[in-house]
Amino acid sequence: MKKITAIVRPERAEEVAEALGKAGFAALTKMDVAGRGKQMGLRMGSVYYDELPKTMFWLVVQDERVAEAVEVISKTAYTGNFGDGKIFVSPVEEAYTIRTGVKEL
Repeated sequence: MKKITAIVRPERAEEVAEALGKAGFAALTKMDVAGRGKQMGLRMGSVYYDELPKTMFWLVVQDERVAEAVEVISKTAYTGNFGDGKIFVSPVEEAYTIRTGVKEL
């Protein structure tokens, strides 16, 4: 299993969640966050925004479906502008259902 962490523009978050659901990735966690990328924030005239609002998604998928999930997120979150986001993929060694105590495969 792999954990996918995706950081996207907040205005694209609902579309990303809907697209993931339609593709069969129903289970996810979504959180509003703030941060900055390589651009180190945003300057508009004399105003400097050090951190910008983003939305972070976490989902765990089977190894064979990682590329599909990444493609759904990438295509849905894409605007072509700086700050579209980032996707990270990490291994998941173990997962347990709290209610039952059952170890996921």
